[in-house]
Amino acid sequence: MAAIRALVLLAVSMVASVPSLQADPSPEIQARIQQLFPSATHIENKREDYPVYPVYQLNELLGYAFESRDVSDFPGYSGKPISLLIGIGVGGEFTGVKVMGHHEPVFLHGLGEAPLLEFVDQYRGLSITDHIVVSSKAGRRTEGGGVHIDGISSATVSVIIINDVVLSSALKVARNTLEEFAQAPSAQPKADLYEPLTWQQMLDRGYIGRWRLSVEEAEALIGNALNVYPGVPKPQPDEPFTDIFFAYVNAPIIGRNLLGDETFARLTDSLKNGDQVLAVMSNGLFTHVPDDFRPGSLSTRLAMEQGNMTVELRDTDWLASQENRLQAAGMPYFMQTHLFKMGGAGGFNPGADASLVMRLELSKNHLVSDLANFRREVALPQELFEWVEVSEPLRLPAWVGVWQERWLQVTILMTGLAVLTVFFACQRHFRRYPKWLHRFRWLFLFFTLLFVGFYAQGQLSVVNVTTLLLSLRDGFNIEFFLLDPVIFILWTFTFVTLFIWGRGLFCGWLCPFGALQEMASWLGKTLKFRQYKIPEAWHRRLVHLKYGILIGLVGTAFYSLSLADQLAEVEPFKTSITLYFWRYWPFVVYAVGLLVVGMFVHKFFCRYLCPLGAGLAMLGKLRLFSWLDRVKLCGQPCQVCKKRCEINAIHVDGRIDYDECIQCLECVVILQDDTQCVDKLVRKKRQRRERIPAVNVA
Repeated sequence: MAAIRALVLLAVSMVASVPSLQADPSPEIQARIQQLFPSATHIENKREDYPVYPVYQLNELLGYAFESRDVSDFPGYSGKPISLLIGIGVGGEFTGVKVMGHHEPVFLHGLGEAPLLEFVDQYRGLSITDHIVVSSKAGRRTEGGGVHIDGISSATVSVIIINDVVLSSALKVARNTLEEFAQAPSAQPKADLYEPLTWQQMLDRGYIGRWRLSVEEAEALIGNALNVYPGVPKPQPDEPFTDIFFAYVNAPIIGRNLLGDETFARLTDSLKNGDQVLAVMSNGLFTHVPDDFRPGSLSTRLAMEQGNMTVELRDTDWLASQENRLQAAGMPYFMQTHLFKMGGAGGFNPGADASLVMRLELSKNHLVSDLANFRREVALPQELFEWVEVSEPLRLPAWVGVWQERWLQVTILMTGLAVLTVFFACQRHFRRYPKWLHRFRWLFLFFTLLFVGFYAQGQLSVVNVTTLLLSLRDGFNIEFFLLDPVIFILWTFTFVTLFIWGRGLFCGWLCPFGALQEMASWLGKTLKFRQYKIPEAWHRRLVHLKYGILIGLVGTAFYSLSLADQLAEVEPFKTSITLYFWRYWPFVVYAVGLLVVGMFVHKFFCRYLCPLGAGLAMLGKLRLFSWLDRVKLCGQPCQVCKKRCEINAIHVDGRIDYDECIQCLECVVILQDDTQCVDKLVRKKRQRRERIPAVNVA
């Protein structure tokens, strides 16, 4: 019995000592990973300690594949995360990106998935060390210190989100799986370390670094004499090729001595948490920036690298002010001085070794150029820092770059909205000039259609409403909505003005498809098409149809987002404004058909079918004011305004239906017209009678 018990215990212990076997990845995942690593012979299951699939060629590790949702679940434009399968090699290079699933409506029911697949194919061959930027220009290229990949104009937000997900998730995976990308212990400057020092004392202690490169040394590295490059000026005697000084300003013992206490305090107060600043000063034949360097931009000539990652150097433009200047005792004259913020995908760790890199393009003629790279190792004095726990570097939010890239669109849009606000606030003054009011309205409608709609892609949609509601349910994130500055500004402006003027300000002035309908209506009248008036009883019933559509779409979104995206095609906005009518023919026929109907029935879609208009009307009930004046004779008996109101937003009794009104201001213009308004005509008639002298009868 004892022997049997011993055998059982031995068997149990042997089983327990055998590693647990894991099932291989699913056939679908294996097939997709094989496409990312064509030479792979073995794909292991997802690691238990980190969610990646190790990929091997025989016994050699090729890299890792991972699903983006396991690492980063930032929502797409639809409100649901975009699922990507990403491959990175052991050197940090992208072996490819595959789309596993998404809910982006512009690709599902608009452009199709081909542009999306072409977009993600651009990552193959790039590296996580590259500064990758989504650009509006066509083609992948290196420019301005970064690699620019071709975006998709009609899906700007979606591709920016994809780029951020690819870069952030790949960096996290590299930090946790690839040894050469592992973070060194992080350091922060000692806040209490300070003593007054001169320029020379900081230089002697290594607090200020120097990189001097003579002309002879540069020629040896280039492999050519400088006189073979016609554009390079002839150096003066003893003039260096470059003479660069650099200093880590965040350390108080450097920053305070270099800038002075007051300037250093102002600079520190202006920095966000995690911002780090490098001071760079230079003389010589080639300074650290070219003569045409634009203040506030990224440095294209001088860069920093750390841990196989590029550290961005962006000028703060801090030294442009007279009160902000370098003032260290004994500091020599410099041709160029700048304060650069250091950032990028990997951030900057002042406690780890880094390299300064100068990149120059030297032209022999207009066809042939040589690229020259010079490198200088950088190690900041350790006594300046104290060591802290390693944390993930702060990444500049994706929306910040989008706002910077679209600053011109934002400026023009804000200016247009400011003009419109002033106009509406002073409408009682402007309505006395009907000709100018009509011209202004048409001018603004063209601005809305051409700039806001076709150019800036600022067409609001009921999809934005469902996305917001789903975001409130699943966890609101303001950064997601900031990714499209034009849409964000328009929604903010519309939401605020709903409580002042109601829904009419947006529907009548800021909706690109609404402007297109008004133009279609004008064309119908110009071509002498018969204009149909929906009977009053039917009109009052049909206006409720759009509320039913809205309720159906919102309810469907909580049940099935994909189905809701399909049903949202009741709005022709995507076809007409986003895709410029370049789409599968049934969608084009529907959108054009609505415009044709609008040539006979004024703004038919807006009045009876638009779910966005219904949602705005519901919120517009909370408006604080009723701006459109009415007088006693309106509707009793005067019906001029009602007959002239093409949207039929005036009741028979003269009341204005603000739920339907588009604030065209036609009715208030009529109230000011002595030849149209019955109230004005009655008053004029009464005044004429009063001026007739009474006749005495004997």
